[in-house]
Amino acid sequence: MTAFKEGDPTTLNRLYGRSVGKPLRAQQQGLVDNLLPQIAVPEDGPVTAERLFGHDRPLHFEIGFGGGEHMAYRADLLPDHGFIGAEPYLNGVAQALTQIEEERLANIRIQHGDALGVLDRVPDGALTMLYLLHPDPWPKNKHAKRRMMNDGPVEMFARKLKPGGEFRFGTDHPVYLRHALMVMRRFSDVFEWQVESRRSWEDRPSGWCETRYEHKARTKFGHEVWYFRYRRI
Repeated sequence: MTAFKEGDPTTLNRLYGRSVGKPLRAQQQGLVDNLLPQIAVPEDGPVTAERLFGHDRPLHFEIGFGGGEHMAYRADLLPDHGFIGAEPYLNGVAQALTQIEEERLANIRIQHGDALGVLDRVPDGALTMLYLLHPDPWPKNKHAKRRMMNDGPVEMFARKLKPGGEFRFGTDHPVYLRHALMVMRRFSDVFEWQVESRRSWEDRPSGWCETRYEHKARTKFGHEVWYFRYRRI
């Protein structure tokens, strides 16, 4: 595996793409102003289940949760587990906060910003599950280093997951798919691909809901969607 330097500014805390979109509605802005500070991940120090939720519990981490549909679905499905979601796009954070309030989800904590800086503060071996669903593809070769699926971040994923923990990855972009599979092959000593047949990556696994982004990719653009599950050895 490629050596990963903790805190390396070339691999941590690098945001590419937009962080703000349309102006928020008054209700959304109210949630950002009032609810977000209550459930935000602390700005420094270790990020542990005890610190975030008051006691030990299985911990999940979603990188780039978009509008938060998947995170909210999983949190509702597993109320005794703790969920951390990181998203730089303010409008997505506002959408997630709306779901958290409406569904009264007390087991979610939010990072408005880059994921890797927070993930780096999670103790090694603390995560039960880690999700990376439809990340920005950056399809041009010159932008490949901007992809989340690269050796440095994936090595961090391996460190943060406990043995037997699961990394779930999904994409509808064929260039990103090929790149991601190439990267994961280099980590075959720490990640075991949970695959039995073509259906393993063509059919959405149990407990993995369809997000608005995925629905749009499939129905509006006619994209195939691929699903991957890797177990931490």
